[in-house]
Amino acid sequence: MGKIYYLMGKSSSGKDTIFRMIMRSKEVSLKTIVPYTTRPIRAGETEGKQYHFVNEEEFKSLKDSGKVIEDRAYNTCHGLWRYFMVDDGRIDLSKNDYIIIGVLESFLKCAEYYGRENTVPIFIDLDDGVRLERALKRERKQEHPKYEELCRRFLADSADFSEDKLREAGITERFDNTDLDECLANIIDYIKKH
Repeated sequence: MGKIYYLMGKSSSGKDTIFRMIMRSKEVSLKTIVPYTTRPIRAGETEGKQYHFVNEEEFKSLKDSGKVIEDRAYNTCHGLWRYFMVDDGRIDLSKNDYIIIGVLESFLKCAEYYGRENTVPIFIDLDDGVRLERALKRERKQEHPKYEELCRRFLADSADFSEDKLREAGITERFDNTDLDECLANIIDYIKKH
């Protein structure tokens, strides 16, 4: 039976970078699960790669048809943005292992849907000061920077990934991303053991 490796961490902890490096690695063979969102596409993102970008009506249609595994809604400074996972027929745990980027709440729903024994958390940790510097640098590159949203996300992460919530979710393993190469090596070893 295949596994779903659930890559998560606070914003700007390095999830996307580590995800890309894992996918390029010859040491593990994982297929991607592409989540869905109603938020606007960012500079450098591609439809169907980081997310499937849909509108609110498309979300409601998927929800009404019973295909939404989990969904989260955030009242951002720019309106309601949804992030969600869809059972769109692309996941076959009898044939493949998968990787997805998400948050703690979505990990728990995914584990409930596919089974905790099939859903392996990978929590990336990084100093808050370094994360804030990275987030600001990334936001400055956007055509229309959304600094208020950056601040909202940064503060929300403290609650969303609190020590109590991590403990309740059974997240005991952490991968420190102070040194990217070391972090990546540790994660690949972890995947190979599971």
